[in-house]
Amino acid sequence: MTTTPRWRALTHHHLFWPVAVLVILLLVNVPFTPDFFAIKMTDGHLYGSLVSIVLFGSPLILVAVGMTLVIATGGIDLSVGAVVAITGALTCSYISDQADQSALSGVFLALGIGLAAAIVCGLWNGFLVARMGIQPIIATLIIMVAGRGVAQLITDGQIITVNSEPYKLIGGGYWLTLPFSIFIVAAVVAVTVALTRRTALGLLVESVGGNAEASRLVGIRSMRIKIMVYVFCALCAGIAGLMISSNTSAADGNNAGLWIELDAILAVVIGGTSLLGGRFSIGGTVVGALVIQTLTTTIYTIGVPTQTNLVFKAAVVIIVCLMQSPKFRAKVFGAKLGGKQAAAPAPAETAPAAEASPKMEVS
Repeated sequence: MTTTPRWRALTHHHLFWPVAVLVILLLVNVPFTPDFFAIKMTDGHLYGSLVSIVLFGSPLILVAVGMTLVIATGGIDLSVGAVVAITGALTCSYISDQADQSALSGVFLALGIGLAAAIVCGLWNGFLVARMGIQPIIATLIIMVAGRGVAQLITDGQIITVNSEPYKLIGGGYWLTLPFSIFIVAAVVAVTVALTRRTALGLLVESVGGNAEASRLVGIRSMRIKIMVYVFCALCAGIAGLMISSNTSAADGNNAGLWIELDAILAVVIGGTSLLGGRFSIGGTVVGALVIQTLTTTIYTIGVPTQTNLVFKAAVVIIVCLMQSPKFRAKVFGAKLGGKQAAAPAPAETAPAAEASPKMEVS
């Protein structure tokens, strides 16, 4: 009797289907790579498919976490890919001009320059959306188009390479046997969860996404909240840009972060956050990003042809989104139970009639 209600409660949890799909995708790789779940230690570093998924998915997780707060306010940010390119281009360009590329002072200054540029992009997006009242998709489209050109101007259309061990640590180094980028992602996610779930900030963001005008009327500074989330999203994209360029020790203004904004939006949706704004889930977004990265790994593992991998990826994402829809599950999985559910209320309807007849006789 208690198993069915518990199972229903479990399946109705917003993380059930994303986690289920993630587990299925991981298991699909086993027949093609028998040691897929194996993790081995080499030269003091942990290696394995699972470690690689988290490593290569770290930039996407960061961008998706920032995108979650933007979407929670009812907005969207299409400029994160360009911000990734700009940050990597500025940082690598400064480091490459240094006589000693491994000098910590020069590396830290380069990081500051790159992240400052990301914050400026976020302020610009927030200003256009919150102050000027421009639709988010249009406001962020400006940097999405122009920002990629700015990154190309910074790099002169070339791929800038660097040889800096401290900078390499960010996206390609290891610490305590694990990739250093994992610790960066964990810190960003932990801080975000703490600020949005342990303080009133999360409720303010959700209220602005639910009804910005009503929030303003009750005293919530919705404009500041919107500017803040766009700055945070750009900052997350900037850190992701550092990871990507650090991992390859190069800055590619044309291809760095290309279409990462679409994967980030998919990760947020798969995680259960509505594009209409309001309630959001950071944990769901992290799972959604891992689903996207695992799907990419699975595509290459099972040998899906390159020319059809995007179609395969889109099909899986559609399935995940449909499985999350209560209406879809009710129509598909509830169809067989429809007849039983319709017949069940019949005895309950006849019972009052049987009780009503004696009362009429007494009267």
